[in-house]
Amino acid sequence: MCGRYEMFISPENREMMRIVEDIENKYGAKNNMRTGEIFPTNVVPILSCDSSNIMPELSIWGFPKFHSKGVIINSRAETAIDKPTFRKNLLERRCVIPSTGFYEWKQDVSKKKYKFNLADSENLYMAGIWNEFKNEKRFVILTTAANNSMVDIHNRMPIVLQKEKIEDWIIDTDYAMMLLNEEQPVLERIEV
Repeated sequence: MCGRYEMFISPENREMMRIVEDIENKYGAKNNMRTGEIFPTNVVPILSCDSSNIMPELSIWGFPKFHSKGVIINSRAETAIDKPTFRKNLLERRCVIPSTGFYEWKQDVSKKKYKFNLADSENLYMAGIWNEFKNEKRFVILTTAANNSMVDIHNRMPIVLQKEKIEDWIIDTDYAMMLLNEEQPVLERIEV
């Protein structure tokens, strides 16, 4: 599960700065984009296909629940294609969630919080799907079974994309379906 992530902006992190600059150019400097620690229902940048270009745009984290209050923030990659809520989005509306890492809590009495990231990068890109609800663009993060780098903390993890595979994930449906079953990269963690 991925219930919290971060997108910290610094001048040294050119990738995240470019995304924020593109958002500000598109929506104006006074938009409602959240950076720092990200919570469900925050308005945040995602990368999706606009005509034929991959572009950052603002979206709300979480699909609305139709039979109760709250939002759905994740979808299991293994069953998304079988679920009416996610199937068409997975086939036609894939996105990428840029971050500087995600958080997970140890599932024991300690409830320790850990930040996860790739060892060789200050950024981490997560696979997602999006849809529109009442003229609001919303997304969920796709999760899969945790690999050895985090299974002792939680049994689920987001599908992590290498930067060079972002376009393939968003545009190429065959590649995207294959990626759902690939082994996830090893992640580093620090207790926070």
